[in-house]
Amino acid sequence: MIESKMYQSETDEKKDKTYNILAVDDETQVTLVLKRVLEQEGYIVTTSNDGYAALAKVIDSPPDLVILDINMPGINGYQVLRRIREEYDIPVIMLSANQDVSCIDNTIGLGADDYIRKPFHLRELSARVKAKLRRVRK
Repeated sequence: MIESKMYQSETDEKKDKTYNILAVDDETQVTLVLKRVLEQEGYIVTTSNDGYAALAKVIDSPPDLVILDINMPGINGYQVLRRIREEYDIPVIMLSANQDVSCIDNTIGLGADDYIRKPFHLRELSARVKAKLRRVRK
């Protein structure tokens, strides 16, 4: 009986709240894959291929979570993260092909909530997104 109530409340919660995610990567193919996979999970996904456009989207309509690539032309992911942290308490998962541990340390130190190395497994990304959004419930 308790298990069925727990399952029911989780199901009701999913119906009550659809999360908005902003996926930012300079590689269009990456953002298309993120959008497809996360939309299959039931999220509303907006994409951007550069940091300036991503910041404009955050300001216009703050998402519930941001997935942010580090290496982008113009304004990079570090700069975008700094600007997000100035105004918002949105969970940010950073993506990077950089395997250096100091990069991870620097990214978390700037305020990222998580760091995923490219190439990444979509199931791992999905699990981390779910974990971050559990703390965002409104």
